[in-house]
Amino acid sequence: MKKTKIGALTIAAGASAVAVFDFFQTKHSIRRNFPLVGRGRWAAEALRPPVQQYFIESDTDGAPFDRETRTMIYQQAKNLGAEEAFGTERDLLKPGRDHIMHSANPAPVLIQAPKVRLGGPDCTKPYDISLFNVSSMSFGSLSKNAVLAMNKGAAMGGFAHETGEGGLTKYHLRYGADLVWEIGSGYFGCRNADGTFSPEKFTEKATLPQVKAILIKLSQGAKPGMGGMLPGEKVSAEIAEARGIPEGVDCLSPASHSAFSNPTEMMEFVKKLRELSGGKPVGIKFCVGTRHEVLCMMKAMLETGITPDFITVDGAEGGTGAAPLEFLDRVGSPLSEGLMIVHNALVGCNLRHRVAIGAAGKIVGGADIIRRLAIGADFTNSARGMMMAVGCIQAKTCHSNTCPAGVATQDARLMRGLDVDDKAERVKNYQANTLKSAMRILSAMGLTDFSQLGPAHVVRRIDPTQARPYEDIFDWLNPGALVDGEAPYDWQRDFDRADASSYTSPPSRIGLIRNQGMR
Repeated sequence: MKKTKIGALTIAAGASAVAVFDFFQTKHSIRRNFPLVGRGRWAAEALRPPVQQYFIESDTDGAPFDRETRTMIYQQAKNLGAEEAFGTERDLLKPGRDHIMHSANPAPVLIQAPKVRLGGPDCTKPYDISLFNVSSMSFGSLSKNAVLAMNKGAAMGGFAHETGEGGLTKYHLRYGADLVWEIGSGYFGCRNADGTFSPEKFTEKATLPQVKAILIKLSQGAKPGMGGMLPGEKVSAEIAEARGIPEGVDCLSPASHSAFSNPTEMMEFVKKLRELSGGKPVGIKFCVGTRHEVLCMMKAMLETGITPDFITVDGAEGGTGAAPLEFLDRVGSPLSEGLMIVHNALVGCNLRHRVAIGAAGKIVGGADIIRRLAIGADFTNSARGMMMAVGCIQAKTCHSNTCPAGVATQDARLMRGLDVDDKAERVKNYQANTLKSAMRILSAMGLTDFSQLGPAHVVRRIDPTQARPYEDIFDWLNPGALVDGEAPYDWQRDFDRADASSYTSPPSRIGLIRNQGMR
């Protein structure tokens, strides 16, 4: 009894001390007004996300991926099949919803998904890429175990693994998967001491047999136009080695590249990387901003005669370890819009046959692949889908180094829970089953090849009483329409204004009027 009283007194004294501290501190008004009790707000805020996810939200309400979608990915990864009973829980009349047109005469299901050739007329070592691949994620953002699992899964399944801009690491090379080496503005793994591009270091890695293609990253869907700073305390010995930077020193990724500053220079850089890599495919990746800038790139291709072998369009709905909320919510074009702009621009300039198009941004299922291929893509990539295949539970703590699944963390204790061999098998299964789903849907559409897909096959719900195919909603340019001066007015206007030597847009009418008024 005496010990119990002492314990109670100790607790009471401690609580009193905390209450007194709260009463006199000046940083938090809730705690100042409600000493001790006000701290319960912090506990409630910490508990809110998991309580919301597991007990409150419905199977179709979660974001960025709802529970139904996450469950589908987990089931595909575990080879359990992604089947549900009793009908859809989706609102089929919701405006903005897409659905796929099936046929009264289904075709035989393909036995194997075709691959897509990356390699234009100037590429001497083309690469045939899968329709569904691991999208860009860097070591440093992901744990080494997550990178290893994805790499081994890609090697087992015969699909590509993009490295992310954080460098070509020993973990990407471990199991011999086909790699698409992404190079960002920081030139990690191929940079000089001052952060500029190093041709010698690039050639050393680009000529490795595992590297099948090079991808120049201009921007990322979730945070287009942003650079980044990796604080020195996060630059471990491993990350320093992978990125070619000093250990423990702040590392800047600029918002723009130093190797080029306009569309013409970018095409010349594409040519340079193709030559330095020994003729391998070189692509560019960006989230579409203005159509004007895309058309500036097209003019640079026409004037220089240089084209990238592929363009990867990243949608604004894409993921990231962390970004300012307003960038996540308000900056960049969604994937569908970006895809259609890039596809039409290439078609209108008679360049589509030279450049393959990849798509990335919330592509996690077979229906997603079908929808994207129907409106312009040739192949697709997935980042968060692959993360879930290796165990991600959408805890949304990627930036805090506390990922409970060991996927997006450098904490050795947490990453230990991610078994590489087991999760590699799941990555392989997920990719294969997602392609099987796409092939089953293609069969239901009465088609025998993915190349037969077009904008007539996907329908957008306009309102509860009206749905129209993409073919009728959007412009679809005829081959050469832009260079022949026969494109729709707004497309032709933007093309005529485009300049291969600059990204600068013409001044807006509102801006001119505003400036005149200020004078």
